Amino acid sequence: MSFSDPQSVTISGTAVSLPRVSSGVNAGGFSSADGLVALTVSNQYGKRTRRTMRLSQSKISADPLVPSQNVKSSMSTYIVVDTPVNGFTNAEIKALVDAFTAYLTASTGARVTQLVGGEN
Repeated sequence: MSFSDPQSVTISGTAVSLPRVSSGVNAGGFSSADGLVALTVSNQYGKRTRRTMRLSQSKISADPLVPSQNVKSSMSTYIVVDTPVNGFTNAEIKALVDAFTAYLTASTGARVTQLVGGEN
């Protein structure tokens, strides 16, 4: 089963449509029309199961060393769900992911602000 096409994310209040651009064994990719926003989903199977979802964004900005030239900068955020092959149900795994994302977004994203501010 795969994610529906297209996916959509909202960045700073703006919805971005992400049509599917790749599909492979245990992986899929979605990208905006301009290629500046991408979502990838992958699954790895072995002694443990690792599921990853990554959202990346690129932009063009002035080169700090040569201000008359522009450079492409990129960033990404992702979540990895790493589980043993046996021992946890999907409901238990989802409960932990839900708890983590709720923790990050509580108080209007205060924990994310602390994280990107370098607190530990």
